[in-house]
Amino acid sequence: MRRSLAAALAATLLLPLAACANDAASSSHNGAAPAGPQVDGPKVKIMVGGLDKVIYLPAMLTQRLGYFADAGVNVELMSEPAGVNATTALLAGDVQGAVGFYDHTIDLQAKGKNVESVVQFSQAPGEVEIVSAKQADAIRSGADFKGRKLGVTSIGSSTDFLTKYLAVKNGTPVSEFSPIAVGAGQTFIAALQQGSIDAGMTTDPTVANVLDKGLGKILYDMRTPQGSRDALGGLYPSSSLYMNTDWVEKNKDTTQKLANAFVKTLGWMSTHTPGEIAAKMPADYAQGGAEQYAAAIKATLPMFTTDGVMPADGPRTVLAVLAAFHPDVKGKEGTIDLARTYTTEFVTKATTG
Repeated sequence: MRRSLAAALAATLLLPLAACANDAASSSHNGAAPAGPQVDGPKVKIMVGGLDKVIYLPAMLTQRLGYFADAGVNVELMSEPAGVNATTALLAGDVQGAVGFYDHTIDLQAKGKNVESVVQFSQAPGEVEIVSAKQADAIRSGADFKGRKLGVTSIGSSTDFLTKYLAVKNGTPVSEFSPIAVGAGQTFIAALQQGSIDAGMTTDPTVANVLDKGLGKILYDMRTPQGSRDALGGLYPSSSLYMNTDWVEKNKDTTQKLANAFVKTLGWMSTHTPGEIAAKMPADYAQGGAEQYAAAIKATLPMFTTDGVMPADGPRTVLAVLAAFHPDVKGKEGTIDLARTYTTEFVTKATTG
């Protein structure tokens, strides 16, 4: 009964936020991932908002490299098609960690919940706004979103957040276009093909598939730090391991083990080629073929940090983006304590110890 009530409360809190970010993972990667090597250590469940998304690649890669076991922690990776389920599971106590967008920590603080990023995987969103090839000449910026149908993962998702910000930034009120929930992968591609959307926001490997099929062209590319600065005005930390602050305080040793594993993976990624990274991942993640998958990783790789440390100005950029339109954040900027939305305590020890 308590768990049901907790889940219901978590779902209510997240209705305006809806999904963590980005595209839904393919249904074949829902549920739990195969367990890694078991060790004599604590057990932790981590829910990922799509294990096969390149933006969340460090989660599965850490397991495949054996770094969880090396750090002395048993991790069960779980996957849901939308990031909202990852955050809901965290708030309900069904899992101890979630891999999703950092912006949840700000939104949830506005709702009175203390969640913090423990390891910051990225410094850019990893998102791409793609315009249908048929509309490429008509839609050249967010100023042309008026009257358009724009694809997002789901209403209230971080793709929805970023789409609304790009519209408002370019003079288009959010009331003057239609966000359409299309998920990702094949559902996103089908929406472009059928004309259900004029443009949409998604991540790799969906981006690589769309471009390979000639179905669309890139309007905003936020897979790199510079792309984030150009579109959003600064670095925009996104994918991360975030956890309830109370749990972190009570389980510092286990949290440190997780940070050790993830920081080791981020360092490994920075010294290996996209092809070498792709080769470590499950074969079925490369749905468009090994070469295309490696290219998708190459395009997205610049978004990742090398040490798990939150970029200094990143939280302020995220707050400014959310405050531009988000009803739970707008006007409350002065009450949001950004220092409580992330911690560098564990990654700093991991990188120096």
